[in-house]
Amino acid sequence: MMHKVRVDLPKINSIILELDDKIAPKTVRSFLSCLPLDVGINVWGQELYTDKTPIDVGAENSKSSVDLMDVAYWPQGKAICLFFGPTPIGSKGEIKPYSPVNVIGKTSATDGEFVKKVHDGAKATFRLE
Repeated sequence: MMHKVRVDLPKINSIILELDDKIAPKTVRSFLSCLPLDVGINVWGQELYTDKTPIDVGAENSKSSVDLMDVAYWPQGKAICLFFGPTPIGSKGEIKPYSPVNVIGKTSATDGEFVKKVHDGAKATFRLE
């Protein structure tokens, strides 16, 4: 089943997440049960990740390398991650999370350029679309 979640980054951008509960259903359910969620955002390369969230799910079909525009949950940091390009520990052009993540969906049509405007500590609101 597909679920749409809106992420508002005030004065920067809004992003639509398209979550698919086929790969990590427990993770998606736990995330949806926390909405709406106001949380700080951090930047790591071209990845945005949240401060610690109330989501508490272990590894569920975890991946140590992800695709462009993937949305994932990072069990180690209890954070939601949005991947818009390479991360500092990946090889050239590789999108490699700090540690394995549960992929839960994709961001819809955005070029990721807005990531350059996001600074650590920015606030975001996640809510059902």
